[in-house]
Amino acid sequence: MGGVRRDGTARPLDRTGPPRNMGHMEHAIVFGASGGIGAALADHLAERYDVTRLSRRHDGLDVTDETSVAYLVGRLDRPVEIVFVATGLLAPEGHTPEKSLDAVEAAAMAQTFAVNAIGPALILRHIAPKLSETARVGVLTARVGSIGDNRMGGWYSYRAAKAAANQIVHGAAIEIGRKRKRAVVVALHPGTVDTPFTEGYAASKVAAPEAAANLVRVLTALTPEQTGGFFDYAGRPVEW
Repeated sequence: MGGVRRDGTARPLDRTGPPRNMGHMEHAIVFGASGGIGAALADHLAERYDVTRLSRRHDGLDVTDETSVAYLVGRLDRPVEIVFVATGLLAPEGHTPEKSLDAVEAAAMAQTFAVNAIGPALILRHIAPKLSETARVGVLTARVGSIGDNRMGGWYSYRAAKAAANQIVHGAAIEIGRKRKRAVVVALHPGTVDTPFTEGYAASKVAAPEAAANLVRVLTALTPEQTGGFFDYAGRPVEW
């Protein structure tokens, strides 16, 4: 595991994967690797890649703290081929997604934005120099962040934060693509995955390992011409 020991010395980053020649095994990283879908993504990727897992639980990763992000990403010692940003917050503790404008609270909205929009922006800022020439970066957002698909209203903070994350991903794809023309940077909708994150919601859910396999398949199949897009777990474009 990564992070810092009590005596102030650094722990090695948590890497998993099959026996390999480290010089030939491509490197993947999952941010939020202790969550339900993040853990499933890391496990699935470990079948083919040398995987670095970063999370609050194991490494003290705080995506809202640039020092934390910069420190952990700065310790990566070789180019990264696959990146998944699987961090997220449905609502702060003690809150639920708003059903009406009357439920909007500034502090809760700010925290939701900090995790769901500012966090991915900080990760993209610091991971960009570490990417390989053919890197694939998938930031998990959500279909509810689509303005065009919003026909029910509500969920103001979460919807708006995910819409902001989509814009950040789109802009980052343009910038990263100027130096790495074969790279792909996209927003991904994983579907409703059966994890503690969705506990209490009655929507039809897919198991985390299946969702992870879907997302890896989609991300690795996309072409540089599709960078900056927003896609679901089946590879279908999602409207903005």
